[in-house]
Amino acid sequence: QVQLVESGGGLVQAGGSLRLSCAASGSISSINGMGWYRQAPGKQRELVAAFTSGGSANYADSVKGRFTISRDNAKNTVYLQMNSLKPEDTAVYYCNANGVTYARGSHFYSGDYWGQGTQVTVSS
Repeated sequence: QVQLVESGGGLVQAGGSLRLSCAASGSISSINGMGWYRQAPGKQRELVAAFTSGGSANYADSVKGRFTISRDNAKNTVYLQMNSLKPEDTAVYYCNANGVTYARGSHFYSGDYWGQGTQVTVSS
């Protein structure tokens, strides 16, 4: 099976920085895309930043110029560097991996996975 484990959330003052990490584990052969989403109380989950299968990065307009997504393919890990944080960035941040191909016994399977979420709170 595949698991995504996130770390790096916490409480920070406005203008501060945090770095989130998400590591995918399991008998993984390949991953199409990885990215970060967030969900604030009473709101729908939204894209923050993500890599496409082609390797390009997409960002939500609200985080462009402040957040940077990066990826270590050898470690199946994706990072989100968040600078100049604002109170409106407060949310639970979820890691996503899509098109994950993994082995179980002599067979290969594919699926999409989510992390458990990590809380980011920005105080004003």
